[in-house]
Amino acid sequence: MNKIIIIDGGPRKNMNTARLLESLAEGAKSIGNNVEVKTVRLYDIDYKGCMSCMACKLKGKAQNICRFKDALTPLLEEIALADGLVLGSPIYFGEVTGLMRAFLERLSFPWLSYNDYSLTAPKRMPVVLVETMNGIPERNNSNHFGTMEWCITTALGEPERIIGYNTTQVAKYDNYELGSFSEEAKHAWRDEHWEKYMQQAFEAGKRMAEQ
Repeated sequence: MNKIIIIDGGPRKNMNTARLLESLAEGAKSIGNNVEVKTVRLYDIDYKGCMSCMACKLKGKAQNICRFKDALTPLLEEIALADGLVLGSPIYFGEVTGLMRAFLERLSFPWLSYNDYSLTAPKRMPVVLVETMNGIPERNNSNHFGTMEWCITTALGEPERIIGYNTTQVAKYDNYELGSFSEEAKHAWRDEHWEKYMQQAFEAGKRMAEQ
């Protein structure tokens, strides 16, 4: 049984990021019963970013899995044995959410050797990065997964990227101070593009499972 772990770094359970990740999970499950897909929401876990305890760098005891003990530790240990990893986050101020960044610190720092600056994960695996944002392809301010993306690529392999552009933030724009957005234009874009994004996510999940 192969295992794919999906990390949802968004705060809302039924909005854009969550829905794309659900479609990706459905794609992975569609190829048969030999693939287990587990989705974890970071906003449901009580944890912090890297604590700089340096336990992963102790001489003779160095490990490439974070050793700080909290609610995130079992998930990091599970990812180390997984066969595929999906990371999803909305883009806020051009970056992934704070909880996703904190998670990536805990995931990546143990991979880094301060002897030769190499990055070595417990095992390499296919990775998909999922983003949702207000920007459009021709105009967006996303830094994607930032410097952590380089760590992921070096240690795990070149990731595939799925981006949902120009997403709707709320159902009724008139109820909020969102005057710079046109609800009509937002919904028109969604009607034209959203199913394509969902299908891209489904196909990405299917490809990962087939690997």
